[in-house]
Amino acid sequence: MTKLERIKEEMIQYYKRIYDPEIPVNIYDLGLIYAIDLGEKDGKVYADVDMTLTSPGCSIADTLIVQVGSADKFVEDLDFIEVNLVFDPPWSQDSISFEAKLELGLL
Repeated sequence: MTKLERIKEEMIQYYKRIYDPEIPVNIYDLGLIYAIDLGEKDGKVYADVDMTLTSPGCSIADTLIVQVGSADKFVEDLDFIEVNLVFDPPWSQDSISFEAKLELGLL
């Protein structure tokens, strides 16, 4: 496993510890993380994370964005992270992982 693959996996594990307070599922399995792109420049590792919300009017949007952007404090060798809030494509229940759908009784 390369350094960037390890960092991405650690980021995913970190995101699996962040829960939407209105839905008892972590934000990764809920499908709110659309992309994690990593790169290196000048010896520093950076991440661009595309994320969405279950609805544009989500009352905890600011909190979730801060938590997603804090991954660099918990993931070794990750120096900088930029969070991009996107709404295209719009989030839907189709974004939820199979395991989370089972947990929520959606299957």
